[in-house]
Amino acid sequence: MSFTETDMTEDLPEVAEGDTLIHVRNLKNSFGDQVVHQGLDLDVRKGEILGVVGGSGTGKSVLMRSIIGLQTPDEGEISVFGQSMIGRDETDAVAIRKRWGVLFQGGALFSTLTVAENVQVPLREFYPDIKAPLLDEIAAFKVTMSGLPAEAGPKYPAELSGGMRKRAGLARALALDPELLFLDEPTAGLDPIGAAAFDELTSELQKILGLTVFLITHDLDTLYAICDRVAVLADKKVIAVGTIDELLALDHPWIQEYFNGPRGRAAVAAKQKKKG
Repeated sequence: MSFTETDMTEDLPEVAEGDTLIHVRNLKNSFGDQVVHQGLDLDVRKGEILGVVGGSGTGKSVLMRSIIGLQTPDEGEISVFGQSMIGRDETDAVAIRKRWGVLFQGGALFSTLTVAENVQVPLREFYPDIKAPLLDEIAAFKVTMSGLPAEAGPKYPAELSGGMRKRAGLARALALDPELLFLDEPTAGLDPIGAAAFDELTSELQKILGLTVFLITHDLDTLYAICDRVAVLADKKVIAVGTIDELLALDHPWIQEYFNGPRGRAAVAAKQKKKG
């Protein structure tokens, strides 16, 4: 069941496939005297899976939090779905936020709620008039969509494995049938088999649902397996955006070390083996 069948979506401007869905210009973020971003620019195209990589402290999660409104930048412009997000009235921003879902690092599930109740949180927040039977039906569908067995719905996060908690967080991120999905280190802490399965699920959902995916990761296998383009954060900004082949043609030392190091070579070999 698709939540849009409830006919509660707002009319907002549509963005054509391949056009810019997220537009960031001259972004500055700082914490006290520590400047994390300075003059950061980034465009995310509708329909792509964009991987975001960078060394520790480059502000990958800070960038995501700035886009979704959890971090107020010192300077810059951010627009999503063609709508400016900086300084936007909170009530006015709700219609835009309904169009995206977020999987935070670690899942960020409410420990005192069951998986199904966690999935229902955004539904209850944005649509408080939905009756319990429909809430239960939507939650059950999203749990199954995320690759979890139906019996996971009544369980609490502590009763799940790490991989299952990630999928439960994904089910909640999908609750409102988003057009845009933010994933923060979705495969961190997973074994190679579990990480590959999550990558495959992400790719399938992106194709079936027509999602645009903003994916923060350090996992080279994920980058090679499902990302259309990769944005590299270094020197307080996005220093390059492109396919992996395009990035490999650049001579920036961090890019070369990251993609041509031992783990990078292993990811290439794994991809070639899969193709063969």
